[in-house]
Amino acid sequence: MTHNSSAIAQGDRVLSSPGSGGLGWGLVGVAAFSLTVPLTRITVQDGAMSAMFAGIGRAVVAALLAAVALAVTRQRRPRGTQWWRLAVVAGGVVIGFPVLTAYALTTTSAAHSAVVIALLPAATAVAAVVRGRERPPRSFWITAGVAAAAAVGFAALRSGGLGGLHGAGLLLLGAVVAAAIGYAEGGLLARELGSWQTISWALVLSAPVTTAVTVVAVAEHPPTGAATEWAAFAYLAVVSMFLGFFAWYRGLAIGPMTRVSQIQLTQPVMTICWAALLLGEQPTTSVLVGGAAVILCAATAVRSRSAPVRPL
Repeated sequence: MTHNSSAIAQGDRVLSSPGSGGLGWGLVGVAAFSLTVPLTRITVQDGAMSAMFAGIGRAVVAALLAAVALAVTRQRRPRGTQWWRLAVVAGGVVIGFPVLTAYALTTTSAAHSAVVIALLPAATAVAAVVRGRERPPRSFWITAGVAAAAAVGFAALRSGGLGGLHGAGLLLLGAVVAAAIGYAEGGLLARELGSWQTISWALVLSAPVTTAVTVVAVAEHPPTGAATEWAAFAYLAVVSMFLGFFAWYRGLAIGPMTRVSQIQLTQPVMTICWAALLLGEQPTTSVLVGGAAVILCAATAVRSRSAPVRPL
């Protein structure tokens, strides 16, 4: 790997044309992320690990891997405002999303969390429009809006109505906002720095903070757990926090981000299946219907690529 081995191009322009590989790379990333919620649930259930350790400690391990990769391949350092933009990425996907979801999962199920996180594709699309100057066709927004409405509706149903979306629900909504901003900015940076370089620099940049917080978390609540809990933590650190972003940011960089982001609509269904397999959380009929609805919306949104995405 060289300093530009994963770089797509310079600047913020959309780089893809219909039929490009952005959707394929995005699907690989989503498949990697689909295990994040149930495995986080495994690490924090029964108090095996604190939510702070599960959310931040994984970033310390990933930062060590990232530092080695950057040093061995002699990557050039980011310049100027790229450091501030990396701080936005780190705040969203290295700290914000992992910590908020870890705390939410101490009091709610992985299946419920997966349905709320189904809002993420729509949120990422909005962030891409605001930050990336993309303008998808009207049909895209219709299907994305229907998917978002379905996600909110099923989350409310499982929470006993809209009034039940408090506590863990608010934490999950905050995680969605944080991740959407981090995804959009990371997708743009990946066009300049490269996909794996972007997440690597974000991890290294945040390492002083994540290391200090992890030390405090360990002192307050020493992590325990059997091999299962530590295996789950290892996956979160190596795949969810590091390797998964190689594919995801590459897909977003190829773009268009608004369209590639809709691949995430399949993630809740994958996550619900993993939760049933690993945690014994049997999905209800409403969850299954909701999963089918968002997959249908994802397919429709992706098919809207026949209408070109125009820069603003």
